[in-house]
Amino acid sequence: MINISVKKIIKNIGLMMISNVVSRMFLFFFIMYTARYLGAENFGVLSFAIAFTGIFGVFCDIGMNTLTTREVARNESLALKYFENITLIKVIFSIAMVVIIVLALKVLTIPKQTFVVVLIITLSIIFSSFTGLFNSIFQAAEKMEYISVGQILNSIFMLIGALFAIKQKLDVVSFAYIYVIVNGIILAYSSVICFKKFFIPRIRIDLKFWTYVIRSALPFGLSSLFIIIYFQIDSIMLALMKDNSAVGFYSAAYKLLTVLIFIPSAVTSSLYPVFSKLHLTSKNSLIRYYKVSLKLMLIISIPISIGTTLLAEEIITWIYGNSYIQSVYALKILIWATIPIFTGHVFGTILNSINKQASHTKITIWGTIVNLVLNFILIPKFSYIGAGVATVITEMMVQTLLYYNICKYLSKVEMKKMVLIPFISAIPMSLFILYFKNSNLYALVFTSIIIYFTCLYIMKGITKDEVKIITSLKSSY
Repeated sequence: MINISVKKIIKNIGLMMISNVVSRMFLFFFIMYTARYLGAENFGVLSFAIAFTGIFGVFCDIGMNTLTTREVARNESLALKYFENITLIKVIFSIAMVVIIVLALKVLTIPKQTFVVVLIITLSIIFSSFTGLFNSIFQAAEKMEYISVGQILNSIFMLIGALFAIKQKLDVVSFAYIYVIVNGIILAYSSVICFKKFFIPRIRIDLKFWTYVIRSALPFGLSSLFIIIYFQIDSIMLALMKDNSAVGFYSAAYKLLTVLIFIPSAVTSSLYPVFSKLHLTSKNSLIRYYKVSLKLMLIISIPISIGTTLLAEEIITWIYGNSYIQSVYALKILIWATIPIFTGHVFGTILNSINKQASHTKITIWGTIVNLVLNFILIPKFSYIGAGVATVITEMMVQTLLYYNICKYLSKVEMKKMVLIPFISAIPMSLFILYFKNSNLYALVFTSIIIYFTCLYIMKGITKDEVKIITSLKSSY
């Protein structure tokens, strides 16, 4: 019997939430200062490089980090074996990835400056991939504090690097080097923690195990690849079909969306090893955690989508200035991807934890195909607005498919009630925002949050039983 400490779960979620709030706060200022300083065109170059390398970066890992978390969470004695073998696999795959990226850049014949920026960001992606392997060990052991510190350090150093580059009046290439230096520092930090607290690895080659790892990880990798494609391909297609300025305006809005993703990431990263254990020990407990985490994602994402839509212009001009006013419409559209992204994190985590990663992969493949088709249709006519619409439609379709796929393995959830109550609770909040829209933005947002959660409490948006699940201090199931 595997014991599941609810106290540890709550601690880990709390740690991840706090670290993500802190790190995203620093990341927020990094994006704000970087975008303002570089301008839409150069910010577009940097965004293109991150999107382009992000897609190819999957080949460094092909899902091995996710596989490691699941398998080590179930059997901690496998940690060293997975780490030693996967490290060598990653080295080989990283070299192959660099070759592929260089060849792809040659085919696309992009400008020299963009070429250089992409290559620099590629190195940072490799560092990040190896850091991810260390984090998978920490996550499997439910030592989320090590991941939390790494995230905070990463965001702090990124902001410091940006401020230094701005003060020295450096160009976009220098900003690319910030990613390399910071990711290198975080990789060193993760290495020290792992080797000091867990194990000292040796060079071991087990080709039979390599075959097993690659075959088992591939569904995770393909799923990640297609998710990244339909998250990032819009920026790449905008750069190729329009220009870097369009990428810059779109990315300014999209970056705000990615800042918010820390919420579902913090929750699901803490629950993933727990879901993986409960799949073996207690299906009823797994279902309870699934339902509560899904409801939590809806309660948070729905007011965010509504409030941001109403305050999009104020948010964009406050963060980026009037030069990014064209990003307002993109933000109004993209923010509605928040709801399916938040719930999709829960759905995807459940499927991966119950060994149904192949189903997850198939759905993301369909999502990628739909997104590509929509981008080809909408970007030529509507530029970054079309890209935003394509993203929202794709996310909604993927979320729906994931939900109905999960229903095959777990009991159905009353989605209508889960969605309806937060929407109704957001109505008074919306009216308040519209009436006091010209007021101080900070006070407006803070008061709106209070109004929303007060209405949610009155409507019993969270039941006593669900509160007990969250706050229970029982040691095991």
